[in-house]
Amino acid sequence: MTRSPERSGPLAEALRLAGATPLLLPLTAAERAPDQAALNDAFEALGEGNFEWLVVSSATTVLALQEKAAEHGAELRNWLPAGTRVAAVGPASRRALEAAGVAVHFQPQHDHSAAGIVDGWPGGPAAVLLPQADIAAPALARGLEAQGARVRTVVAYATVDFPAEPGRRLGRNDSAGAPLPVLTPAEAKAEVDGGVLAAVVAASPSAVRRIAAALAPLASCRLVVIGPATAAEAEAQGLAVAATAREATPDGLVAAVIRAVVGP
Repeated sequence: MTRSPERSGPLAEALRLAGATPLLLPLTAAERAPDQAALNDAFEALGEGNFEWLVVSSATTVLALQEKAAEHGAELRNWLPAGTRVAAVGPASRRALEAAGVAVHFQPQHDHSAAGIVDGWPGGPAAVLLPQADIAAPALARGLEAQGARVRTVVAYATVDFPAEPGRRLGRNDSAGAPLPVLTPAEAKAEVDGGVLAAVVAASPSAVRRIAAALAPLASCRLVVIGPATAAEAEAQGLAVAATAREATPDGLVAAVIRAVVGP
C-alpha cells in the first residue's frame, strides 16, 4: 500500500480479512495549502452562500475543509448554508463528508472520476466551489464549465513526497489493527526484485508516478489501481495494470488485488 499511514487503516484491515499481509510504503502525504489567504477567502465565500454547489473530489479535501472550519470556530456541517448542494466524486469522499455531518446530493453512480461528475452533472449553470489538490488536473473544472457552471477553483492542500513536514501535515490517524510494517523505497524495490511482493496498490495518479520512479520495473509484482484516471497514468508511465478496482473503496481494491494475484 502506497498511502500515508494516517489513511492506510481501512484498506489494511480489508486486506488482512482477505488473508493478505499488508505492508506500507508511504510515497505521498498531504500538507496544508501554501496560499492560506486564497483558501480563507474561498471558504468565507462558501459560508456566505456565494456558491450553489461544493464539489469534493477527495477525502483529503474534506480534511482541509474541516480544518478551515475549525479555524473559524465552526464545524463544516454548520458552515455550509442550507441551500448549498454538495457533490462527491466517489465513495471515499462521500464517507468523509457524511462522517463530518455533511449530506451529499450527487455522486456518480459508476465512474468515480472527474469524467463521472461531468457526465452526470445535475447542477447546470450554477456557481461552484471546487477545492482541490495543488496537482489536480484541470479536467474537472473545464468539464463543469463546459456544462455552463461558473467554477471557482482553489488549492485546498498540497501533495508532497512522504513524509510531510510535521508543522504542515494535514490529516488524522485512521489506522486500524496492529501497526503496519513500513518499508523504505529501497527495501520495497529489493522485495519487488526478489519476487516477494505479490502486488502494489496505487490509489492516485501521483502514487503511480512515484511507483514508476521508485519501483519499476515491477517484474512479477502486479500493479493494482483504484480507478480509470490512475490506470491512465500507469499507462502513461509505461506500467502494466493487472487490475482496476470496480469500486473506489477498500473492498473494491481488495477484490482487484485478488483478481490480479489469484485470477477471476
